Amino acid sequence: MKYNKINNLLGWLCFAIASITYILTLEPSVSFYDCGEFIACAYRLQVSHQPGYPLFAMLGKAFSLLSFGNNAKVPYFTNLGSALASGATIMLLFWTITALAKKLFVKGQEQLERTQVILIMGAGLVGALAFTYTDTFWFSAVETIVFAWSAFCTALVFWAILKWDAHADEPGADKWIIFIAYVIGLSIGIHLLNLLTIPALVLVYYFRRYKNITTKNAIIAFIVSIGILGLVQYVIRSYTVEGAAYFDIFFTNTLGLGFYSGVIVFFALLIGGLVYGVRYSIRHKKPMMNLAFLCVIFIYFGYGSFVYIPIRATANTNLDNAHPDNVFTLYGYLNRIQYPESPLLYGPYFDAKITDEKEGKTLYAKGKDRYEVSGKQEDYVYDHSTILPRTFSTDPQDIQFYHQWLQIPDNQAPTFADNLKFMFSWQMYQMYWRYFMWNFAGRYSDDDNEGQTNMTGIGGNWTTGLFDGAKHLPKAITAANTYTPLYALPLIIGLMGMFYHIKRRKKDALIVALLFFFTGLAIVLYVNQGNIQPRERDYSYVGSFYAFAIWIGLGVMALANFAQKKMNAQYAAIIATVICVIAGPVLLASKEWKDHDRSTKWTAHDMAYDYLISCPKNAILFDYGDNDTYSLWYDQEVENIRPDVRIVNLSLLGADWSIKQMQRKINNSDALPITLPFDKYKAGVRDIIPYNDAKIPGSVEVKDVFDFITSDDRRTQAQYDNGTISNYLPTKNLKLTIDKDQVISNNVVTPEQKGMLADTMKWSFPPNYITKENLAIIDILAHNDWKRPVCFVTSIPEEQKVGLQPYLYKEGFVYHLIPFKPDPSITDQHSKTNSLVMYNNVVNKFKWGNYKNARYLDQQSASLFYPELLGMFDDLTLGLVRDKHPDLALNALHKMDKELPVQMTPHLGAAQSKISLADTSYKLNELALGNKLMNSVDSYITDQLDYAYNLMQSNNADAIDTRSVQVSVSFLNGMAGITKNAHQNELSDKLIAQLTDYENKFGNILRR
Repeated sequence: MKYNKINNLLGWLCFAIASITYILTLEPSVSFYDCGEFIACAYRLQVSHQPGYPLFAMLGKAFSLLSFGNNAKVPYFTNLGSALASGATIMLLFWTITALAKKLFVKGQEQLERTQVILIMGAGLVGALAFTYTDTFWFSAVETIVFAWSAFCTALVFWAILKWDAHADEPGADKWIIFIAYVIGLSIGIHLLNLLTIPALVLVYYFRRYKNITTKNAIIAFIVSIGILGLVQYVIRSYTVEGAAYFDIFFTNTLGLGFYSGVIVFFALLIGGLVYGVRYSIRHKKPMMNLAFLCVIFIYFGYGSFVYIPIRATANTNLDNAHPDNVFTLYGYLNRIQYPESPLLYGPYFDAKITDEKEGKTLYAKGKDRYEVSGKQEDYVYDHSTILPRTFSTDPQDIQFYHQWLQIPDNQAPTFADNLKFMFSWQMYQMYWRYFMWNFAGRYSDDDNEGQTNMTGIGGNWTTGLFDGAKHLPKAITAANTYTPLYALPLIIGLMGMFYHIKRRKKDALIVALLFFFTGLAIVLYVNQGNIQPRERDYSYVGSFYAFAIWIGLGVMALANFAQKKMNAQYAAIIATVICVIAGPVLLASKEWKDHDRSTKWTAHDMAYDYLISCPKNAILFDYGDNDTYSLWYDQEVENIRPDVRIVNLSLLGADWSIKQMQRKINNSDALPITLPFDKYKAGVRDIIPYNDAKIPGSVEVKDVFDFITSDDRRTQAQYDNGTISNYLPTKNLKLTIDKDQVISNNVVTPEQKGMLADTMKWSFPPNYITKENLAIIDILAHNDWKRPVCFVTSIPEEQKVGLQPYLYKEGFVYHLIPFKPDPSITDQHSKTNSLVMYNNVVNKFKWGNYKNARYLDQQSASLFYPELLGMFDDLTLGLVRDKHPDLALNALHKMDKELPVQMTPHLGAAQSKISLADTSYKLNELALGNKLMNSVDSYITDQLDYAYNLMQSNNADAIDTRSVQVSVSFLNGMAGITKNAHQNELSDKLIAQLTDYENKFGNILRR
């Protein structure tokens, strides 16, 4: 059989194996984080968060049509799109490896020997299939996320440049270069990561086209490649839109023409210039110039997918992030100007003081018939700056982290050495190399909190597994799906392949190394993450891991080369291939499958459903984080679940466009009672309203405060030292007089609860300033008149509740604002329940995400929502007992036992809820359930304490979390008392014996 036929068939075999793997492990519905937004935006062709992914949305829309009207199936088919794109990536990786491997034996179209074909195909199979089962790539392959399609674009352009390399001497070969340019342009509409392949692509072109290869020329070629990367990233992607924006402001504001007239002229000139360049290059026979102009044109063709963004924004879609309906907002949207920039080459230390403030670029917004100034960017001068700033964030939590990580005393200024230490130890090691080792050496768990903040802890860290037996690891680690020791075998094979490649063909090895670097550590240096991330960021570096997988494939050839010294070359090739298949793809698949099989997981979908179903009819639901919001958007926008509820994301509500969206009807939800006209809250107006105590006695009606802080009367404003004049908050003590009949008529409470209503709601506004989202909430409180229920998700940060916690009552996964008289007997304001309503929601309406039977639960399901579910049941049962409904409390306990896996205890927060639930079970005479809960907690706590004791015995006491030891022993003490009071003598005696044992073992720690 001919080489090309074998190569093609095995490439498609890799596609089939990978695609079947991903389809079998596909998440059947929406996943956490960005997936919910992406599916909703694809399904309705809406505008997602910055910098926008228009081509990705259109691809998602195409796959969503396979649901044939069954909206619940839409996420399955958009997830399927990621699976097939990922399968195609694996196919292209196979062909990339075989192309590079072939160059190690022959040049051009020379005939290959049988042994060489075996080695080349073995290398392709091992590298491609190993990458198929790597942790990071597999994670994105089974959900609707941009990184699956972005990896496909990366694989496609790298494969295409090798196709060009193989045919570069043939007429018309440069069509591959133009094809690559078009794919790069298209990829911008998916994700910008693909642009980082450009340096490697340029080096391939340089090594193939130029005969005089020298170090100097290679460096020049590398510099040119960086210039091309900058051209695409900044000139084409960014400055094109900025140029159009300033043309439009000139034609609109100066010449008095309509909006977009300047845009039309700008693009006419741009198109004319490009066409002229092509014609000039043809007439004057300048092929390089012609190729350059054609590449730029085709990049623009691909980049043209971004026309989608202003078109759909103008349509006022339900999800319309930043509302980029004109060139100025589109420019800001593409460049994410709402996010603070990280300094790259020069900037302040975290303790730097501002010494001067300079006006930067003028910001414009679209007005009625002209562009209006909305403000100016502020540029600050600091007293303490450095080159290559890495510890720059002034957020108090980040500063605390810097001190902790770098062990800087509180009164000591950071040094440049601290700066470099942070770059190498946290940014490079913890936030890149740790991820690299996850994929090719193995890992302990997916605990992203400990993983980011602790280099020596086991949570979220990497491990080969080779020496784990001597570490006496807790069962919570070793018995979990996420414990995946790989014995460093894929890493070793890849390093063998890398050294073999360098030895045999340095130029090609350099190209792969450039791809590895620019899609990995270069991102770390450029992004300059200065703080703890809300989630692990390994998905950003999948291109780098892709490059290493090439070397894993070439590791087959390295091993065969070594084995040939002992045996026949053909036997060596076969044996090397078999060994590497077992140590690579087979090992990876066997270890990684259990923590990537999402086929039975429904938690993201059902948790969002439960948030919505917890809300009364026509509710206003305030939420905050991505995991809450994006799944909520999916449930409502795609499956039309509770379209009467208005979802208000407080992290977005601080933008004027977001408030404006809230002032119109969306789905079945009427406009919110926000009365402010746009001119009173648009960008640059009332961005911050400071608190200035006017010494007003008592509490003031919230409507009067609102009128005061939104008045344009000069008497309601104050002048500050810098000369600015603005409104101010005169008091923090607010009140809302209650019309009890109105509250009852609007079904906020039942008539039987009328006696529980207060005459006046009084609360204190905590912050020292009012932000736009606070202003919108105050507007709603002042003018809602209890016509629409006001709810907050239970996971919302405390500061976002604007002091209303005394009047917030749980009714499931939400707090409902109810003007009940405060109950002084309730010490924990967060545990208050409107118990009967909550019981009906939780027991009769909630869905449970297949928690008890799912083969795999991700970190968000296990460590975030599972403890929240336990806490909800704890609050519900205690509330029902307090309200004298013990029979319903018992039903709720049975519901919890039926739906949740009681044996799972991811951390001490979950343990605390279980102990309380066990105590309630005993008091309701449900002894078996109480014992089951107690034994579950006991197993977890003793497991953790035994591990801590082994650390202490092995002289590794610094790795012990002393607070966890103290809390765990305290829990054992409480559990012993609870079981003793419940007359569970056998269990109580066991707990007391354990308590005594651990108090002796950890005496020094417990006395701290």
